[in-house]
Amino acid sequence: MADVAGNNFDIVILGGGSGGYACALRAVQLGKSVALIEKSKLGGTCLHWGCIPTKAMLHAAEVADGAREGAKFGVKSTFEGIDMAAVNSYKDGVIDRLYKGLQGLIKSGGITVVEGEGKLVDPKTVEVNGERYTGTNVVLATGSVSRTLGLEIGGRVITSTEALKMSEVPERVVIIGGSVIGVEFASVWKSFGADVTIIEGLPTLVPLEDPSLSKQLERAFRKRKINFKTGVKFDSVKQTENGVTVTLEDGTTIDTDLVLVAVGRGPNSAGMGYEEAGITVDRGWVPTNERLATNVDGVFAVGDLVPGLQLAHRGFAHGIFVAEEIAGLNPQPVIDAGIPRVTYCDPEIASVGITEPQAREKFGDDGVETVEYSLGGNGKSQILGTTGSIKLVREKDGPIVGVHMIGARYGEQVGEASLIVNWEAYPEDVAQFIHAHPTQNEALGEAALALAGKPLHSHA
Repeated sequence: MADVAGNNFDIVILGGGSGGYACALRAVQLGKSVALIEKSKLGGTCLHWGCIPTKAMLHAAEVADGAREGAKFGVKSTFEGIDMAAVNSYKDGVIDRLYKGLQGLIKSGGITVVEGEGKLVDPKTVEVNGERYTGTNVVLATGSVSRTLGLEIGGRVITSTEALKMSEVPERVVIIGGSVIGVEFASVWKSFGADVTIIEGLPTLVPLEDPSLSKQLERAFRKRKINFKTGVKFDSVKQTENGVTVTLEDGTTIDTDLVLVAVGRGPNSAGMGYEEAGITVDRGWVPTNERLATNVDGVFAVGDLVPGLQLAHRGFAHGIFVAEEIAGLNPQPVIDAGIPRVTYCDPEIASVGITEPQAREKFGDDGVETVEYSLGGNGKSQILGTTGSIKLVREKDGPIVGVHMIGARYGEQVGEASLIVNWEAYPEDVAQFIHAHPTQNEALGEAALALAGKPLHSHA
């Protein structure tokens, strides 16, 4: 075994995904010595098997729809089909460029990268391949894995990881789960030419979003002929010689070629020595206080491992926070309600803050005001041929506490929405800023004008 004295660091980070590598980069900026332990590839799920590859596929899907719909815009274009090998090559090229850039950042930062599977052997020590690395502080950043609801993954039953490596477009696919991952893959495969059915146990698609967005997404999916069944769970999934039969709890059966299990992600903590080292683990999650400290002094947890929103940018923010906390900078805690959320299906959904039902629960029925601005009055949205809306939720006579948007490309507008909610802006504050015309962004300004009682391009 190597000399332990040579493996002493200020911070040992277990996991090189969004949370882990962000923590490492910020910590070395602050003069800390860092060991970053990763068993697979730096960048983790987000870069290699999540955010980046899925969004590349969604862009390919948008191009496919553009080819199909050219005539609407006076462009003579035809859609001849999808070359999955070429789609995968494009997607992998994007990942490779970002991965090389990340490796360069990590290397130039002077971070000690340890390749291999790490295990916590005590609150200050991680063992990798028989060698021990000791940190004054340890950061747990082991992320999440796809949930499977007990279904055996293999053959024609897959998770998002396998879905990103497919060599051909399925003719028929059933997606179990109608939240973010489910609706994004439904959108891709429909654009690629598949017959898609979503099964969602809760009453609506994207059930965590504001009800107005769920309704509009369902309307848009019906128009796109994406099938979905809500309020019903699956009972069994049986692979046959020629396909898969999905049986629902109401007795309905659906024959399909492929089943995607997209019911969210669970914590990746099993067998890593957390409990043995005295760390509280709750159904796999590692609970922390608002300063991301676990119950064991000097041990922090970040990202998907910590109960709450599972978003790469939450992981980045957690990582930066913990590096600054360890360095004694007393940073502002990361609050889930202030984190922007985007679902990249067509139409896109983007939101920050609390929904109308949550606001009514918090402030009372008489303590909430809302406005919905239809994109029918937005010039750029008309040019793009998208429908949708922006909904603002405010505390009565108080700040805007939620921004909920749906429409093509609306993910790109979530930045201003985030500033509005996190800076606790009043409608009058936003209304006074000039929004460029014609942009989709000006719809945010129009919604604020309406909520401030002086609508311009909408009815009061």
